[in-house]
Amino acid sequence: MTLLLFSVSTVFSQEVFRNTKPDTTIENEKIIIVDINTIKEKVIDKDVQFVDIRTPKEYNDGYIDDAINISIADKEKFIAAFEKLNKEQPVYIYCYSGWRSNRAAKLLVSLGFNKIYDFKGGYKVWSEHPKR
Repeated sequence: MTLLLFSVSTVFSQEVFRNTKPDTTIENEKIIIVDINTIKEKVIDKDVQFVDIRTPKEYNDGYIDDAINISIADKEKFIAAFEKLNKEQPVYIYCYSGWRSNRAAKLLVSLGFNKIYDFKGGYKVWSEHPKR
């Protein structure tokens, strides 16, 4: 039974990998994990909902492009601020490394957002990348 489950899981994983662009991972149909290339191509200098979910201090120390700051540290304020955004439009989010944005993306799904792009690696990857 375990071997069968492993085999089915492996085949499914390989199929998802083949049908997914290398710079994205689909976590579920509403959350798409993206890399720095997607951020550069689809977000920078574009009119999109782009949110830095780090703390205000982290944000003030540096942020990407024209991202607005909605910190996930205060869940009530986070929810209230996101309720003002357009749930039908894509929203791009990032944190420092990707852990908080992954949690935030799941929360955004529960709030009714339909397309959440989660920048894997976040500000850490952005700040380390030589050609921003």
